[in-house]
Amino acid sequence: MSNISLRYQQLKDARQFLKILRNPNFLYLAVKAKTLQDEEKWLRACPAKRRKNLEWNYAILLDGLVIGAIGIKINQFRKHIGEIGYFVAEEYWGRGITTQAVKLVEQKAFKKLGLSRLEIVMRAENYASERVAIKNNYRKEGKLRKLAKDRQGIWRDFWLYAKVL
Repeated sequence: MSNISLRYQQLKDARQFLKILRNPNFLYLAVKAKTLQDEEKWLRACPAKRRKNLEWNYAILLDGLVIGAIGIKINQFRKHIGEIGYFVAEEYWGRGITTQAVKLVEQKAFKKLGLSRLEIVMRAENYASERVAIKNNYRKEGKLRKLAKDRQGIWRDFWLYAKVL
């Protein structure tokens, strides 16, 4: 397999992230950034989010090329819990890259950040994300009914998967 690595997201990633996120086939990810300026603003906020231990966001690199992103959002009420979120460009779907990126971010979460619980929350019909969770030995804990709205404003159910130390 090719070389997968993570690094902190950088302002220069904005154009690539926006290109990936604008893909109409991203059915399960609500995208907030509408413009390059929106994405750049979001990326400028990342270092402060790390300093405050709110979020730890990384670019996913394949042989040095940015092909997606993965992050850990820290639960501010239970600081031992982090939620993993990710996206990868469509041309790399189904190649095990996200599974590998989750393994890499877990190491940071458990070792560097001292978390003891990681969660992956995905739309109930997002079978690819469910496979990523299962391949990384996360356990299905239940259905979160009508947790969030999709791009069309319809309330959707989500699965909660978790891994604990």
